[in-house]
Amino acid sequence: MTGNAKRATLYRMVMPDHVCPYGIKSKWQLERHGYTVDDHWLTTREATDAFKWEHSVQTTPQTFIDGKRIGGNDDLTRFFGGRVAAPGATSYRPVIALFAMTAAMAMAASFAATGSPFTVRAAEWFVSFSMCVLAMLKLQDVEKFSSMFLNYDLLARRWVPYAYAYPFLEGLAGVLMAAGALPWFAAPLGLTIGTIGAVSVFKAVYVDRRTLKCACVGGSSNVPLGFVSLTENLFMIGMALWMIAGPGGMAM
Repeated sequence: MTGNAKRATLYRMVMPDHVCPYGIKSKWQLERHGYTVDDHWLTTREATDAFKWEHSVQTTPQTFIDGKRIGGNDDLTRFFGGRVAAPGATSYRPVIALFAMTAAMAMAASFAATGSPFTVRAAEWFVSFSMCVLAMLKLQDVEKFSSMFLNYDLLARRWVPYAYAYPFLEGLAGVLMAAGALPWFAAPLGLTIGTIGAVSVFKAVYVDRRTLKCACVGGSSNVPLGFVSLTENLFMIGMALWMIAGPGGMAM
């Protein structure tokens, strides 16, 4: 089938109090690939249950093409050659997105302050903004973060309160570094927690060869513990040393 002759049948939940988001995505996918969609709404719970029973399926939406059931939205994505991450699969995407955004924020702040996005100040803000955002993600659920953090952090495993305090310490160091305030306190703080973190990650990943998930972006993260986690701590160490270095660093 080609062109406008391509047709698909879609069954999806459209109720007064609930419109299935995956049904909307399936309709969009089909139309994006040139299909005319026979869009059948399941407007009651009874109609939805009857449809599931009739077709021996557990979920909706369900797409049919040329009389063949393709399946739900994930199945449709695979049908069109897309990739669907497996449940619980590790991914560096959250960290990449975070660092890309904080880099953009740092350059924007530098441009607003100096007229150029490419300054030493932008690099300083990139590290400090990253620390602030990472702390914010951890603070969303400190309990989950602390449980994941205890898997590998050397100090936290000896003194549990450090696992709860870490997000607050990272956030405080990041805010002070962004402002260039209290360098006599911010720099040693960043250097201390960054060094402990770097040593902990290096030991867990490169010495003990453990496969763990990183707590760097919060307790629900699927980011693997490894190079990116180590880099986060090395950035913190580098920023602290830069501040300590004096007039070449942030305002002292």
